Amino acid sequence: MWYNATEVLKAMDKFTIDIPEFCLVALVGATSAGKSSFAKRHFKPTETLSSDFFRAMICDDENEQSISGDAFELLYDALNKRLKNGKLTVVDATSVQKSARTTLLNIAQKHNARTAAIVLNPPEDVLHARNTARPDRHIPDGVVREHYRELMDSIASLNTEGFDFVYILNSLDQIDNAQIVRTKR
Repeated sequence: MWYNATEVLKAMDKFTIDIPEFCLVALVGATSAGKSSFAKRHFKPTETLSSDFFRAMICDDENEQSISGDAFELLYDALNKRLKNGKLTVVDATSVQKSARTTLLNIAQKHNARTAAIVLNPPEDVLHARNTARPDRHIPDGVVREHYRELMDSIASLNTEGFDFVYILNSLDQIDNAQIVRTKR
């Protein structure tokens, strides 16, 4: 079978995500979208700041939403310190609300860091199935629906919020086959 070289390159590039070596990467997606798994596959543990980790750090329960304010206070402090030291940093939180993304952008700007949003946007039925299958936590279905709705409302405006790079992965195939390429400054 004959393949057009341009089409082959486009197909390959569709899963390539270029990230500057000094960058704030915001993983954006509804609960159960696979952000933590994506972070584990593509980034060092020391590069990833997870809101769940900081909840667990404070009260030994990553699911305890009542202490999210304190958890994010610690996350932002760690983010500031990493960016101050010129380190690529990934924020693993839903970030489906514009206000959450704005906070991240403001911190990055303070440190002259480049910014990238990687949106994990699997179909809503996948989110519900994954949420139901989680052995260690179950988020109410209404919360999953709300996160998905907020994400859908946000996708159109992400390019205008101030991120240097926006990557939207709309299928499990794209999420599973994405390749991260780190580029020099």
